[in-house]
Amino acid sequence: MNGADEILGPNLAAGRGDQLAIVCGETTLTYTELNRLVCRYGNAMLGLGLQRQQPVLLLLDDSPELVAAYLGAMKAGLVPVALNTRLATKDLAHAFADSGSPLLLVEDALLDLAKDAVAMAHSTARMITNSDFAPLLATASDTLISADMAPDDAALWMYTSGTTGQPKGAVHAHASIALGERHVRENLGILPGDRIFSTSKLFFAYPLGHCLIGGLRCGATLVLHRGWPDAAATAEVITRTRPKVVLSVPSLYRLLLKDGAASTEAFRAVRTWVSAGENLPADLCRRWMEETGAIMLEGIGATEALFLFIAGTPTAFKPGACGKPLPWAEVQLRSPTGEIITTPDTTGDLWVRMGSLFHRYHNRPDITQRVLRDGWWKTGDVFAFDSEGWWSPQGRSDDMIKVSGQWVSPSEVEEAALCVPGVADAVAVGIPNEDGLIRLVLYAVAEVGEHEPTLETRIVETLRGKLAIFKCPRNVRFLEAIPRTATGKVQRFKLRQEGAAI
Repeated sequence: MNGADEILGPNLAAGRGDQLAIVCGETTLTYTELNRLVCRYGNAMLGLGLQRQQPVLLLLDDSPELVAAYLGAMKAGLVPVALNTRLATKDLAHAFADSGSPLLLVEDALLDLAKDAVAMAHSTARMITNSDFAPLLATASDTLISADMAPDDAALWMYTSGTTGQPKGAVHAHASIALGERHVRENLGILPGDRIFSTSKLFFAYPLGHCLIGGLRCGATLVLHRGWPDAAATAEVITRTRPKVVLSVPSLYRLLLKDGAASTEAFRAVRTWVSAGENLPADLCRRWMEETGAIMLEGIGATEALFLFIAGTPTAFKPGACGKPLPWAEVQLRSPTGEIITTPDTTGDLWVRMGSLFHRYHNRPDITQRVLRDGWWKTGDVFAFDSEGWWSPQGRSDDMIKVSGQWVSPSEVEEAALCVPGVADAVAVGIPNEDGLIRLVLYAVAEVGEHEPTLETRIVETLRGKLAIFKCPRNVRFLEAIPRTATGKVQRFKLRQEGAAI
């Protein structure tokens, strides 16, 4: 078997070769053209001397070239690793050193970053920029017999976001790929020829799993955007390309509402909106559906799972709830001592078992053994379900805060704070005071023009009116920006360190 064939094969076999596979600005590729480009990239990599199961690093913007190189490496029996184009030098150096990859395909604009990272990692990897792709492909054949891979052979790696420290390479197998169409086809309703657009870049598991893998396998047309997708760029792409399904994150949905884009005709033509990556506040979900007239489905997946495992569906969704377990995933809540929790409204550690789970963390057998047990993966998320079976996140297991003997979910506090006019961003963390007792602190970013002392009073008064007193922060501290990883996830440990030092 081969994962690339699992993705492109169904459409080619069904005679949909002339259908559009990719739209990126003025560039388009049919499925036949994409398949030929995939073969050329695979042949070119093999021509450079790369060997079966060697990783290939891809530091490329969303583009036909990224998709073709990704699938070309997989088809050739190599292992594509798409990297965040906003990585810091040290994180890119870690990827070089950890993976041992002999090849990096890199954007011209990121070449200096790549050179610094190679030097820092003492790597001997060859670097080829996108301006040199044409010579690389010039003599490469556009036909390639797919490498015959075992189901458990590595098909791709993804590096985790590093919210708690150094990123880890999650290794996924060829057997995982086929699952990618389930949510896209069954719940998002994607049919051959439908356009699907993700504002999140393809190096994230969220769009990689549901667009590059699931979308192409279902015969969709991928809408790609070069550059970082702010609200203006997102509105332009949706207006120009008219996708049926759009994947994004709550922070961008909030900006689009603020800019008034959600009520435009192009946005109202979208059939389904999907939100993942962070908790979707119920109020934001309701406002979005009112403005667009379409459903918004929330879900949770992860780098280690590749696809969503809890989500809303067109027949079962509830604003403020993440959703319900999807048919292809088993989920459990467990207590810290390992007992399975069956009582509603009781928090516990979320464990998942599904066919697309990663097989291991590269070079980290210690962590792999700790979180993978008997086919189950400990996600690190804390969840609860209610009496109707709706599941909701309560934060990360290392982020839950015990205040005055009672557990507090940071996400609950943050959702309330983000409803306060003038608050652009907010994160709640637990920080020990001078007596060593944990006290709740809210870090906030004020919108431009806000007077911070006035805003602090507004925050405190609002939270006291919405939350139990023990859930109300003792302090509000303002920052210019919340520290986040290159993938946009909050680095709470940095806030805890900063708070402890004050």
